[in-house]
Amino acid sequence: MGRQFFVGGNFKMNGTIKSVTDIVHHLNSAPLDPKTEVVIAPPGLFLLLVREHLKNEIEVCSQNVFDKPNGAFTGEISAEQLSDSKIGWALCGHSERRVILGEKDDFVASKTKAALDGGLGVILCCGETLEQRESNKTIEVVTTQLKAVAEKTKDWSKIVIAYEPVWAIGTGKVATTQQAQEVHSAIRKWLAETVSKEVAEATRIIYGGSVSEKNCKELAKEGDIDGFLVGGASLKPAFVDIINAKQ
Repeated sequence: MGRQFFVGGNFKMNGTIKSVTDIVHHLNSAPLDPKTEVVIAPPGLFLLLVREHLKNEIEVCSQNVFDKPNGAFTGEISAEQLSDSKIGWALCGHSERRVILGEKDDFVASKTKAALDGGLGVILCCGETLEQRESNKTIEVVTTQLKAVAEKTKDWSKIVIAYEPVWAIGTGKVATTQQAQEVHSAIRKWLAETVSKEVAEATRIIYGGSVSEKNCKELAKEGDIDGFLVGGASLKPAFVDIINAKQ
């Protein structure tokens, strides 16, 4: 059984009630590849709106989740609250939160475990900076980020790993198909050696970093690229072309 192709759309801090509703209506009416699993992550304020109006075949994802079930944590949101609201996924470890908000590997791992324990699927982001890539530390950085999660959970069945080279996010720079495949292959090898061969074979590893309708088909041909995490392009009609990259 092959791995189901997976496309996530991360709206980041973009959108209004009208523009997000327009995106939902577009996705509801567009012909989408039925073999591709699609998950979208609108800003937190719009999670319930999106879940209410989006067709059931598409899942909704929170851009954040906290590592505690409830309590005096102003501004945070728990896995239990998300699950109760029919939000089935959470995004953990995005480089913007690692860099801007100072989220460390251990905290990302705690959040991931809390989300999994709460019944959510997790899109777990990892990736290196340009400086780290130029120092040939890409695999070391990425596997260190993943190792923190492996130390906290043994169940990877609801984790989708998103490799996002930080230098390619929103910059228009894209890792070459070969660069992306090399890292994805190394991540799968690391999973086989660190977790299990079964987990390595089953876990979807998706690519993010200036994915567009122009480069998605080429990337989708690679053996270890199981889909995409799309940023800015998920706000545009061309997101449908990326969802349909395997057709």
